[in-house]
Amino acid sequence: MTASPGPARRPLRLATVSRNYFNLPIWIALHQGCFAAEGLDVTLEIHEPIDAVYERLRDGHVQFACGVTEHVILDRERGGWQEILAGNVNKLPFSFIGARHISSIEDLRGGTIGVSSIEAGSSSLILKILAAHGLEYPRDYKLLACGPILARWEKLQSGEIDAGLQGVPLNHIAVDAGYTDLGDPRALFPDFQFTSLNVDSRWASDNRDTTIAFLRAWVRAHRWFFANREGANRIAMAETGVSEHYADRAWLECTEAGI
Repeated sequence: MTASPGPARRPLRLATVSRNYFNLPIWIALHQGCFAAEGLDVTLEIHEPIDAVYERLRDGHVQFACGVTEHVILDRERGGWQEILAGNVNKLPFSFIGARHISSIEDLRGGTIGVSSIEAGSSSLILKILAAHGLEYPRDYKLLACGPILARWEKLQSGEIDAGLQGVPLNHIAVDAGYTDLGDPRALFPDFQFTSLNVDSRWASDNRDTTIAFLRAWVRAHRWFFANREGANRIAMAETGVSEHYADRAWLECTEAGI
């Protein structure tokens, strides 16, 4: 006699940006069965352009998106239906990193700064950071939309950009490799909702129970991250390819700063 199968899990799609460390709660929810425990079968889509995550949600290809919060604000200003459902990164997980030949922010005059997108993401931060040092865009420097953190790191190494925000643990990797730490943006922006869990408000209203189940898994995964240093490091190593040393430095920075 064969055992009857359990209830089928509801299939859902979640889009997020690149293999950034701050996606770790998503991977935790998958590895630790947080979604499965809520009867959800979540497929994760990883996109390099941050705009693609917004577009996938806007066009109904995914039910949830972990993306930059500005996209939701811009969407609502245009008459769209995107809504911030929950937080993800509530403080900036970055250092402002310059090339080896850059010794100060003033040295960026005439240079090129890498940002994730001209319209949203890190571009607004860069404008304010440099303005505080007397540099104005576009008079004093160029912005290059080169994608998320991993793409900025590649372009910094190749010399295509002179500086850019680097997220944990790439900020530590860069400084250890001789790149210049130009400062912690949290000094100017102590609280900043950088990424959030976003949804189409019409879909969420029509699928209230599923939305709440997803949120329960989301919260459980974030709590697990803070409570399980070694486990979080193992998942970070498996999903991002960083060494245990840098996975641990990233965990420490996020937990100590309350990110």
